[in-house]
Formats: sequence, structure tokens, C-alpha cells
Amino acid sequence: MFISEAVSARQGQPASASDRAKMTDKAFVKGLNLITALAQSDQPRGITSLAEELGMTKSNVHRLLNTLHSYGFVTQVEAKGSYKLTTKLWELGSNVVTRFDFVQIAREHMPDLAEKVGETVHLSTLDGYEVIYLDKIESRHAVRSYTRIGSRAPAWCVATGKAMLAWQPAAAIAGLEPHLTAFTPASLTTLAEVEAEFATIREQGYAVNKGEWRADVSGLAAPIRGATGDVIAAIGISGPMVRMKPRQMKDFAPEVVNVARTISLALGHRDFG
Repeated sequence: MFISEAVSARQGQPASASDRAKMTDKAFVKGLNLITALAQSDQPRGITSLAEELGMTKSNVHRLLNTLHSYGFVTQVEAKGSYKLTTKLWELGSNVVTRFDFVQIAREHMPDLAEKVGETVHLSTLDGYEVIYLDKIESRHAVRSYTRIGSRAPAWCVATGKAMLAWQPAAAIAGLEPHLTAFTPASLTTLAEVEAEFATIREQGYAVNKGEWRADVSGLAAPIRGATGDVIAAIGISGPMVRMKPRQMKDFAPEVVNVARTISLALGHRDFG
């Protein structure tokens, strides 16, 4: 029980919501200070030294360490009875940094691609079997494909989604089967069709959407890889089928693949085979 709660209880009054919020904030700040102290320490730390540095009681430090331990943020060094951080914070931070980096880096190259192809350029990432549009550069044409940053689309029906799904593990691809809804006559609706399409994508290095999500819109996209080689995003172009015909898309493919490669290199990827 927190001290303020104990006082309120002795006075016959329960702690108010604002009092509880204040105490929760204080506990949270203490936890953050504890994490910071551990992160800045070269060696595992004991409860006594942490309490002295942070101006906290040993029981308070022990309670916070137990909470952090239960959530996987710290581990105990049994031989010394001291504690150190795990890699969990690094893993969470790496996810944030990776996402931030590729959006910012991709943004540097998207306008040039849009200028070269004259169509809308999209940057997408994968969330399950959907794509999320993270950024875009609009086509200069009055008639163009429409998307909204933050919106979603079925990944197997759009070029950026297919460019990412094609390199997913076999189990993830097999998991697509119950999701294969037809949105247009051109949509892929069987696992056999999907697997054949993905094999082609892996061979040629880019994906094509031939009116599979919106009947009158085509697209072309290539995967973006992070430093570890994993596909983390895709960059692509889309436009009305009256302009994005097979011949035009074949001409545009090297431009899209080159931009995806440039972004991947900037993110630390090196092995393109």
C-alpha cells in the first residue's frame, strides 16, 4: 500500500483518483530512473547501491526490480545478488529506430521516383495480411490512384503487399488461404495462385498488381530490406490501368527496384545475391 493510501485509509477516506494518479506517476518516474541507472552502469548493480544513488529505500528498489524482472526488463545475477538490464529495451528501441529510419530515408528518394514515373509513389509496411500506407507522393496527373496515409489494404491484392509477402516464411504464406477474398475478377483466390505469383516475384525482384484490389488501378513495387536482410517495407507506384499498361510497368520496374535497393543499402543491407 502506498503511504498516501495508508493515510487516507486511517482517516476513513479512500484515496481519490487524482491521488492514485499522482502516486502512479511517481512510481513510474522511479522506475524510469532505476532503468536509467542500470543502463548507465558498466556492471550489474546491487539493491543497496541503487537505493543510495537514487535516494530510495531498499524495499522500494527491490519492489521495482521485481516488477521489471517479471516483465522481462531486468535479470538477476545470482552469484552476486545484483541486477542488470536484459535486451528487451534494446529490442523495443530497435523496432522504433528501424521504422523511423526507413521512413525518413525512403522519403529522400520518393520524390525523384515520382518525377521519373509520373505516378503515385507509396511506402508501405506489413501488418499481418494487410499493408499500411506510411507515406506517399501524389501523381502529377489529375486522374490518379487514391490512397490515404495510414489506410490499409489486403496485402495479397496490392503490389507493395505482394512484394513483402513473397519473402515471408512458408507457414505465413500458407496462413493466407482463409483470407483470400476476391475484390475484383483479377484477385488471387487460391493458395496455388498465390504461391506461383510469389515465386515469380522472388525471381524477378518486384511485384505487380493488375487491378486486383481496385479494378481500374495497377501497381508495381519492390521490397526494402533492413540490415539483417529481412524485408521490412516496400516501395511502389500505382496509377490508372489506362496509363499503367504492361509495357509501361516493364519500363518502370528497374526504376522501382533501384530505389528499393538504394534505401536498403542506406539501412545497412549489403547481400543482394
